[in-house]
Amino acid sequence: MDLKLNDKVVIVTGGNKGIGEGITRSFVDEGAIAVVFGRNREEGKAFVDELKSAGGKAAFRFAEMTNEENVKDAVAQTLEEFGRIDIVVNNAGVNDGVDLETGVAAFRESLEKNLTQCYSLVHHCLGALKASRGNIVNIGSKVAETGQGGTSGYAASKGGMNGLTREWALDLAKFGIRSNCVIPAEVMTPLYKRWIKRQPDSEAELKAICDSIPLESRMTTSREIADTVVFVASSLSSHTTGQILYVDGGYTHFDRRCTHQ
Repeated sequence: MDLKLNDKVVIVTGGNKGIGEGITRSFVDEGAIAVVFGRNREEGKAFVDELKSAGGKAAFRFAEMTNEENVKDAVAQTLEEFGRIDIVVNNAGVNDGVDLETGVAAFRESLEKNLTQCYSLVHHCLGALKASRGNIVNIGSKVAETGQGGTSGYAASKGGMNGLTREWALDLAKFGIRSNCVIPAEVMTPLYKRWIKRQPDSEAELKAICDSIPLESRMTTSREIADTVVFVASSLSSHTTGQILYVDGGYTHFDRRCTHQ
């Protein structure tokens, strides 16, 4: 299927690892120009070089996303090189374990890392998005819906992201800009694999998680998240805005009893 994304300029924050890597690869496969925003220059440039050596169109921009000047500069460099921005994917973030006992300073820092930086990026891209009648795709988390325990900062941030998704959809509709959010649950990323390996009985832990996922009792792949993001960002989804889309095999909303019959 041609998603009509050829030469569209797409910013993907944290776009060289985990879910972000999958998103970047999916956009490149569709002929888009993927601009990876990240804080590790060596890893980011190596990833982009790999994509370009395979015929893809990509670039890397250094940005510590909690540093607004970094974000502003990275956006300006993107516009200078490519002349436009069509799609912004707010993917970067971290489930940092800031809970009620951690304290207010750490809570505020968690909001900066997981929510404020998303506002900052869209703020600095807004003029370009208006010019292109572009769109925003936020990467949320089931934690906003279900909670997790021990992660107040991340839960508040992802709940806020859902709110911003709908606020931006309403606020920016008059400019033809769409805003949606894709929600992963249990996704097998390199970071998740490392966490599983640290568990006392990693095989039993993984089986218990998979058994709780109604559809096929397996983890979601990064590519499944990515392909949903790319479709939602494409013109084939041109009348979809303000939506919170769960790509989780039914994990978040299905009655858990259905997995134990």
